[in-house]
Amino acid sequence: MLTAGKKTPFKGRQFTAEIILWAGRCHLQFPISYRDLECMFADRGVKVDQTTLFRWIQAYAPELDKRVRPHLRMTNGSWRVDETYIRVKGKWVYLYRAVDAAGQTIDFLLSPKRDATAARRFFRKAMKQSHTVSRRRITVDKNAAYPIATKTMERGRELWRFAKLRQVKVLNNIVEQDHRRIMRLVRPGLGFKSLVSASWTIAGYEAMAMFRKGQVVGAPANDMSAQPDFIAALFGAAA
Repeated sequence: MLTAGKKTPFKGRQFTAEIILWAGRCHLQFPISYRDLECMFADRGVKVDQTTLFRWIQAYAPELDKRVRPHLRMTNGSWRVDETYIRVKGKWVYLYRAVDAAGQTIDFLLSPKRDATAARRFFRKAMKQSHTVSRRRITVDKNAAYPIATKTMERGRELWRFAKLRQVKVLNNIVEQDHRRIMRLVRPGLGFKSLVSASWTIAGYEAMAMFRKGQVVGAPANDMSAQPDFIAALFGAAA
């Protein structure tokens, strides 16, 4: 059973934890811009400007991702890895993402480049997650950087030597479909101002997706009433 901590990260905030977490869940789960969220608050008689909402997301989205990870169900050993694009400071950058064969979220990485070095960074980051198991199969597209990255990792004994890399694009439909959810959430914001702010926000997108997919032990995917209570407990706050 999840228990609330003695300290909460909301000390000194003008608004209550309940209001902040509600705003975070709305923005990270649905395609709602900061301007729309500001209007939603105003309609309820609460004045919160867009800058404040942005700061809340930057502070609590990555923290949500960090706190929910220990409560995730284990993914399987068949990975689907792919990249999509998002706009950061007026330029396109690469968003590496991985799900397992059942569509469960594994991890993500933002990178200004799409090469073997970026692929290795992503694999290393994903393999450190506590909800992953030994990689039996890694399915990717025809990007030539992936074989270079995995061979380098095999030589360095970072990758299980029996892991199989498959470059079969059609088998990656699961992760490609999952990209669409991210793009729907990104679109209302019209791009990010920095890689850091983009990474922190996307961490929140991914965390809320894990709830929706039923990956969080103690928060069933079809029980929307359990979600606020679980997230409040993660932050040591009252729902």
